[in-house]
Amino acid sequence: MTSPPLSGLRVLELANFMAGPFAGMLLSDQGADVVKVEQPGVGDASRHSPPLVSGEGAGFMSINRGKRSLAINLKAPEGKAAFRRLVAAASECPADVLIENFRPGTMDDLGLGWDALHALNPRLVYCSISGFGQTGPWRERAGLDLIAQATSGLMSVTGEPGGAPVKAGVPVADLTTGLYAAFAVLAALRERERSGLGQHVDLSLFESALSLGIWETSLYFATGEVPGPLGSAHRASAPYQAFRCADGYVVLGATTPNTWAGFCRALGLEALHDDPRFATNVVRKANEKELAALIEAVTQTRPRAHWLARLDREGVPAGPINRYDEALVADHTQARGMVAEVDHPRAGRQKLLASAVHMSRTPPRRPCPAPLLGQHSREVLREAGLPEREVEALVAAGVVTEP
Repeated sequence: MTSPPLSGLRVLELANFMAGPFAGMLLSDQGADVVKVEQPGVGDASRHSPPLVSGEGAGFMSINRGKRSLAINLKAPEGKAAFRRLVAAASECPADVLIENFRPGTMDDLGLGWDALHALNPRLVYCSISGFGQTGPWRERAGLDLIAQATSGLMSVTGEPGGAPVKAGVPVADLTTGLYAAFAVLAALRERERSGLGQHVDLSLFESALSLGIWETSLYFATGEVPGPLGSAHRASAPYQAFRCADGYVVLGATTPNTWAGFCRALGLEALHDDPRFATNVVRKANEKELAALIEAVTQTRPRAHWLARLDREGVPAGPINRYDEALVADHTQARGMVAEVDHPRAGRQKLLASAVHMSRTPPRRPCPAPLLGQHSREVLREAGLPEREVEALVAAGVVTEP
């Protein structure tokens, strides 16, 4: 098997919880050596987030798979000096990428901001993730996924019409920012091949969440209409939503002439096909509440499996609303290798999600367990060229710690 595409890339990750660690995980899956730089005795805060398995945070173990951990006190002068060795171009293994998600100014206060580290290693790609970005009037605000979903408009279009505000069921602002970070880092590395220089990447949860409204904002820019929540419905097409069955819900989308005709046949509603209220997608959308009532009067008479089989025969996109316990054991999930197992040194045998990326020649590497706090402290410092006596002195002083 050919080595993963990012083999040989060294990433320093100074990040907690979700956005930064998710970016690091994506790079690690593709073969990068991601060194998680953590505070001794504490580490990433998600190490202690429930549920805990043998004292280890389940979420931490999933999102930090395949990384190494260096526990080092960056407030101590000796810790700063050792960390600069990891970054410096003169190091035996200089860093290619640094990812941090502290509040703007924190890394500068430590003497480890973009300007300082760029001077040490002009090839370094330095990725900063924060709630609202490194500039602008909101830069000092604390930013969480929930705050980004609210301020970006995302929550205003989520949930049922007339209902209370609802956030997305997953931390979509955090995860989107992590995806953007991995994408931007690779773009900066590609440009470095031409210029020989790294650059500062500035990402925010707010802008990442705002960017997901690309369809909703196009509606507003074109018409001045402020979009609101639609439940499971589509903003421009019908039928395209969830419908109740005898034993749960299915979702379906019949938005083209062919799928609309197939849908009518599948449900035995052929009379609707030529009904002037539903003849085109435009008029179906205008009359979608009336249409939905007619559809659900039929779908709730039989179980999900019955309707899904008939819709599938007619080529109509449809699926059940699965719980996670159903989605994870689905035969397709298993066939695509989306559930992996690793042996963690404390928590034992653990299941986690594998990479969603499939590549024919350079597939992602198989998941490895997340590191214990400081598990790789000594080896990372040795690789950077620190003499053994300096490594021992840092450990003895408690500036660097091990499990």
